[in-house]
Order: sequence, then C-alpha cells, then structure tokens
Amino acid sequence: MLIQTLQSLFERDLKRLRSEIALYKNEQVIWHTEKGIANSAGNLCLHLVGNLNTYIGAQIGKTNYTRNRELEFSLKNVPRVELLKKIDETIIVVKTTLDQLPEDALQQEYPILVFAEKTSTGYFLIHLATHLSYHLGQINYHRRLLDV
Repeated sequence: MLIQTLQSLFERDLKRLRSEIALYKNEQVIWHTEKGIANSAGNLCLHLVGNLNTYIGAQIGKTNYTRNRELEFSLKNVPRVELLKKIDETIIVVKTTLDQLPEDALQQEYPILVFAEKTSTGYFLIHLATHLSYHLGQINYHRRLLDV
C-alpha cells in the first residue's frame, strides 16, 4: 500500500516539475538567479533528477546511473527540451523501480548510509518524496517571481 502511495506522489510531483519547467515563457529565465535566490530552476531540476536517479534508480533499482552532484548545480543553459526529457526518463525509472519493490523491503535498511544514522528504505523513500516537493515549491516560486 505505501509503495503505491509513494509511486503516486512521485509521479504527481515529477509531472508537476515537468509542467513548471514547460510553463516558463522565457527559457533563459529557467537559469536565472537573483539576490536571495541561490539556485536556478534549471539547477534544481537537474538536482532532483540526479537525486532520484541515484537513490531510487541506482541504489534500489540497480540501474547504472552515475551521479555528478557538482554538475547539478554548476551546469547552465541546458535546453528546456533536454530537461523535460530527463524528467520523463526519471518518471520511468522511479515507476519501474517501485513496481519491482516488494512491500516488505520498506522495513529493510536502506542500502547506503545517507544521514548520520541508518534508516529504513521506507523512511528514506518518504524523505525523497518530501525533498522533491520542497524543491518543486521553490521552482514554482522562482517561475512566478522571475518569469514576468
């Protein structure tokens, strides 16, 4: 039951991420920062894609994804169409991985240590869903404030 709920939330919010990136009237603004706004929407998008492909795709789904976290925040001017493609691919990775995850795996220890203490896979997946939601809200505000 929890896996299906998580799938639904990840899919919903990744589709919202896709929509937010698509809604920018001026593609250049996706990469804009202002005083008090440390990260562009484009960099946050790359960060979310990297995060989910690492912690769900590579760690749970055993994909061959290799993360370069530094590039998530330093790359600039990736074309919108490429960002949208990365989001679409991430939706598939998350769905495929969670489709294959047995419910009892949620109580098992997450395969790598991410925080100061070990966590269950279920706890960490909930963390990833809230992390996605947090940055999605930042992207929404970024678009509404700067894409005028």
